[in-house]
Amino acid sequence: MQIGLYSTFLDERKHNKLIADKMIDYNTSISLSSPDKIYQFMVDNFQLNIKAEEYLFMISFDSKCNPLGVFEISHGLVNASLVSPRELYIRGLLSGAVNIAIIHNHPSFDCTPSNEDLQITKRVKEAGDLIGIRLMDHLVIGGSNYYSLKEHGQL
Repeated sequence: MQIGLYSTFLDERKHNKLIADKMIDYNTSISLSSPDKIYQFMVDNFQLNIKAEEYLFMISFDSKCNPLGVFEISHGLVNASLVSPRELYIRGLLSGAVNIAIIHNHPSFDCTPSNEDLQITKRVKEAGDLIGIRLMDHLVIGGSNYYSLKEHGQL
């Protein structure tokens, strides 16, 4: 199976449209419903463990946690990346998501979430609860390690 790495564009009427930039081969026998599988998927396909700047990605999922699409939400600086719930959920709604996971890297290789990481996770979860799209997890990748806010009871 293939899943798309999508970007959003505006059409002539200024409506958001999803366009697949690239298709990624995905082995459907490997579920992305666990943090370790999401980590490995992001490392294998996007080298998120060795990026020199912060990147924030979102994976949208259907009701059975099958991936619908992957989105690069932002690409920031060495120690920051911009995100708003609006940007995440526009893409989630356009892709038909029931669940999402957000994943970003720390170029310092320290995967401990910052206070800003914890605050944005709370805001994203609250926004998703209002519109009916569940935030499954927020992973912070730092080198060969990751931190799952879900696994640590922070989601």
